[in-house]
Amino acid sequence: QVQLVESGGGLVQPGGSLRLSCAASGFTLDYYAIGWFREAPGKGREGVSCISASDGNTYYADSVKGRFTISRDSAKNTVYLQMNSLKPEDTAVYYCATMMDSDYDPANPYEYDYWGQGTQVTVSS
Repeated sequence: QVQLVESGGGLVQPGGSLRLSCAASGFTLDYYAIGWFREAPGKGREGVSCISASDGNTYYADSVKGRFTISRDSAKNTVYLQMNSLKPEDTAVYYCATMMDSDYDPANPYEYDYWGQGTQVTVSS
């Protein structure tokens, strides 16, 4: 059974850090580009970051550049999103998803195939 599970969300103060994990079962993440999206109440799903399968090319939305870092751990079949210098506007449900490299369009949610259930990130004092 193909499954993606996000974890690592929580409540953090502005300026703090969190590391989100996207763990896969039933398939190997290395064969896919993996994207992170977020969805805040009343807003659409925003592409935050993506890492390609073939060459590890990375994408970051302008709103998170310099603060977020995406990475893979092949041995753990997991992709991480390290989030530093968090701001209240980063508050959202964060999702990871898979995409074929041949369809590489990192900010387009319609190019992604499998999605996790999401993890809540709340940045508040």
